[in-house]
Amino acid sequence: MNKMVPILFIFSLLLSISHASVNDFCVADLKSPNSNSGYPCKSPKEVTVDDFVFSGLVAKDATNTTFGSVLTTAFVNDLPGINGLGISGGRIDLAEGGSIPMHTHAGGSELLIMVEGEITAGFMTSNALYSKTLKPGDVIVFPQGQMHFGVNSGKGKAIAFVAFSSENPGAQLVDLVLFGNPLSSDIVAKTTLLDVAQVMKLKQRFGGRG
Repeated sequence: MNKMVPILFIFSLLLSISHASVNDFCVADLKSPNSNSGYPCKSPKEVTVDDFVFSGLVAKDATNTTFGSVLTTAFVNDLPGINGLGISGGRIDLAEGGSIPMHTHAGGSELLIMVEGEITAGFMTSNALYSKTLKPGDVIVFPQGQMHFGVNSGKGKAIAFVAFSSENPGAQLVDLVLFGNPLSSDIVAKTTLLDVAQVMKLKQRFGGRG
């Protein structure tokens, strides 16, 4: 009986290891449904070098967007070769005066690397704020699940690259969660201390109803 304990432990450990750890790699089969453990592996016979290369992190015009910012992602849907590796990336273009709205990533931590311009960025806990103005070469980390933001606080555009500890970190934008839903404007107003008129105006902006 005692010999079964280590055997069961090793078996459970193997079950917890990702596809990418068991195989050389596990390129995502994007034609199959995603799950909590990621996409299933594409047949190695169908894998090409293009599964490991993404050429889309190029400059984007952020001037006419809602927040004056554009996030270009290199997540698993953009780069199938990162499936099971627990990494992903992206590029942020911020117009002058633009912002990265308050949001969280439930699926991973984020590393922001400044490339051009100036961004004041930070994250908040229930009782503290950690914020700093970043210049090219500066790096800031946002721990998983913490609400964070960024504002172009300099002249001209700002550019940053981001890396995540997940191939699909997900994102919840506070504005979309609050004002992009069908919850009654009266209830939203009572739970945020905003005026009903303000809530209705924001719901129109973010596609909410009620």
